[in-house]
Amino acid sequence: MKFVKLLAMNLGAAALALGGWLAGPAVDAAPPQGDQYGTIKGRLVWGGTEIPKPAPLDLSKVKGDDAKVCMAKPLVSRDLQVDAKSKGVKEIFVYLNSPKGKNPEAEKELVARTPKVEVDQKNCEFVPYATAMHKNQAIVFKSSDAVGHNVHYTGFQNNKNFAVPAKATVEEKMVKDLVPVPLRCDIHPWMSAWIMVFDHPFFAVTKEDGSFEITGVPAGTQSLVVHSGDHGFITPNAKRGLSVVVKPGGVTDVGTIVLDPSKIKEKP
Repeated sequence: MKFVKLLAMNLGAAALALGGWLAGPAVDAAPPQGDQYGTIKGRLVWGGTEIPKPAPLDLSKVKGDDAKVCMAKPLVSRDLQVDAKSKGVKEIFVYLNSPKGKNPEAEKELVARTPKVEVDQKNCEFVPYATAMHKNQAIVFKSSDAVGHNVHYTGFQNNKNFAVPAKATVEEKMVKDLVPVPLRCDIHPWMSAWIMVFDHPFFAVTKEDGSFEITGVPAGTQSLVVHSGDHGFITPNAKRGLSVVVKPGGVTDVGTIVLDPSKIKEKP
């Protein structure tokens, strides 16, 4: 009886070995998604010794109901917004130019989390000043003001002009554009802002301290671009940007990117 049991065990082991040989070599499970992607972070700071002061906007010709709304607070130019404490430059676009690789899950999650982005017209300003969005997101133009506005944007691929009544909203779809799209209100000509529309999820807008973070980036060498709607490309090599090697499953810190004051365009 012992001999029979031993023989059965040996035959079973042989069968398992034979099955493994027929099936070929063992294949490792696919790595988790996080190991294929990484994060890029950094900070954009002003390179001058003195913090630039935003120029006040001239609203002296505004009358009637518009004056009550538009002069509720002092309005200043927002083309260059530098934080006095950190020297961070805010509301500047940061993105990958011609990303090498895709991340369909990140793209899907972005649109599911925020199916619509919003641009408000409040106290006769566009808020926010810089809006980055995916082409599959809708954009809602809103007026919190008690006076009417209009929205007029003129990009290479996006061109439209329409009214936004007081306390109303208008929803639009936009397509990928090559550069930041200028946004204006023709009724109140000092009102301006920027929109940038992407066909990938690898973009950000700098925060108050100039910091930015782009997650879910395919590992490998990527081209990182920092772009101001008002002042053009900030990173070297223009739209080719800064070469960044993204660590799989980790964070790649590009450190401090300095905005050279000599590259700031003078307003006409």
